[in-house]
Amino acid sequence: MQIANIHQAKTNLSELIRRAIAGEEVIIARSNEPLVRLEPIVRDTRPRTGGQWRSKLWVSPDFDAPDRELEAMFYDAPLLAPAEPKS
Repeated sequence: MQIANIHQAKTNLSELIRRAIAGEEVIIARSNEPLVRLEPIVRDTRPRTGGQWRSKLWVSPDFDAPDRELEAMFYDAPLLAPAEPKS
C-alpha cells in the first residue's frame, strides 16, 4: 500500500497512477490522515442488450410523415420577406 501526502501526490501523480493501475492500493493523505483512494476505472465489457424501453415507449405510426404546414414554410414562402413600407 502506497500512502502519499498531497504534495507528494502532485509531484508524483504519474507514478501513483501507474501503481494504481498495476493493482497497488494508493491512498492520498493530508497531515497523515487518509483522504482519498486512487483506483483504476474498470470498464464494463459485457455485451449490450436491448429491449429495456419495450412497453415503456410509444411511437406514433405516422411519426415520420411529412408536416404540411412545415413544408409550406420551406417551399411556398418567399425567399426574402417583403420590405416594410416607410411612412
